[in-house]
Amino acid sequence: MKGRIRATRTTGEDPPGGRLTGGGAPGEQVPIRQVPIRQVLGRQVPGRQPSGRPTLLLWLLLTAFAVTGCDGILGPGGGSGAPPAITELPRALSPTEIQTITASNAFGLELLRQVLDETPDESVFLSPFSASMALGMTMNGADGETFEAMRSTLQFGELTDDEINAAYRGLLDLLTGLDPDVELAIGNSVWFREDLTVRQSFRDRVESNFDARIQGLDFSAPGAADVINGWASDATMGRIDEMIEPPIPGTIVAYLMNAVYFNAGWTRTFDPADTEPGEFERPDGTTGPVEFMTRRDTVPLHGNHLWTAVDLPYAGQAWAMTVVVPHRTLSLHEIIGELTLEDWNEIVGNLNVAEVRIALPRFELEWEAVLNDQLKRMGMEIAFDGRADFTRMFEDSSPWIDEVKQKTFVRVDEEGTEAAAVTSVSLEESGPTTLRADRPFLFAIRERLSGTILFMGAIVEPPTM
Repeated sequence: MKGRIRATRTTGEDPPGGRLTGGGAPGEQVPIRQVPIRQVLGRQVPGRQPSGRPTLLLWLLLTAFAVTGCDGILGPGGGSGAPPAITELPRALSPTEIQTITASNAFGLELLRQVLDETPDESVFLSPFSASMALGMTMNGADGETFEAMRSTLQFGELTDDEINAAYRGLLDLLTGLDPDVELAIGNSVWFREDLTVRQSFRDRVESNFDARIQGLDFSAPGAADVINGWASDATMGRIDEMIEPPIPGTIVAYLMNAVYFNAGWTRTFDPADTEPGEFERPDGTTGPVEFMTRRDTVPLHGNHLWTAVDLPYAGQAWAMTVVVPHRTLSLHEIIGELTLEDWNEIVGNLNVAEVRIALPRFELEWEAVLNDQLKRMGMEIAFDGRADFTRMFEDSSPWIDEVKQKTFVRVDEEGTEAAAVTSVSLEESGPTTLRADRPFLFAIRERLSGTILFMGAIVEPPTM
């Protein structure tokens, strides 16, 4: 896996002009006006993991689905020039939608922890929602122990696939139309080798519940990967491309893909004139220059002896970026290692409006990873080998998961945030065995019926003619 940051990150020192909360000792709760913020749905995204140095002030950036439980974070109407505040969902969430959201969030926290454990000195930006939906769509083709392992890893409990599908269907409709001033697109697709037969029951489920495009391709054609990559690029406004590396291996039978694109302006933008230089302290103690966007604002805040968190709303305030900064006595690694879904709910469920001086770095990050090892450790190992049962997907193939790959992009600047993710689940089946004598080998000339060996040799050097 790899991440590539352009522009800036956070600092290990206090932000220019003071601490994030605008004052107070570490762990001290800043006085606030009691206007509770009601959590609806939280989606964890990126972070930077320290090497365990406990005095570093590092940050965890988590994207949250949240709506206000008051008359707007910035007051009625959202403040001068701001879009009207969205203060409630257009409909109540169903019990299965709530359980699916809870499952996706819990899965996301564990996936983030697994990724960070392997890359303690790298920045990470992943989409649990995209991974959950791509694997949830794939699960429609799984049966038996494979289905049970995938459902358990995705934290769906005892929900049936029909219940999970209905919840995804409802969330697709709800989230994409929630705020007209936020551009959110969610796409799904299934690409399969054209000589295979997709079961009609699988086709019906993923088309109706995931709006999935299902298309057969000649995977051996030179342009096959370009077709799939073109879909990913279109679905993410050009931010994620080259998802599939050509040529497509002969053993691959299908790609199941999810794409998410998000683009929104802050409810109140940062003035570029207030952007200030600062220093970011890396895990090894060295520092590097960054540019901090700064402003004083009245936003949801929550602090305790472990962290200080703020919500930075977008557009009509249904969507927000939640920034969580551990106190200096703790490392981000310690926080992530112990952070549970209940902890996350405690953070976003206790946000209260307060005046805050915000200093947030501008940054742009591209990240990609193959998530096989993490998913295996989380309980999905059976889906990655010959024991896998995806017989509900194809009539004439018995594949297993070859690779779960995710690519992401995020840009945070004075105007707002643009983010994109594509998750690809590739399925493969056993192909013809390849014998390539490109290293020392043994050979014999024999009569087969009697077993008589006439000649035997060993080639240990590059042979010549």
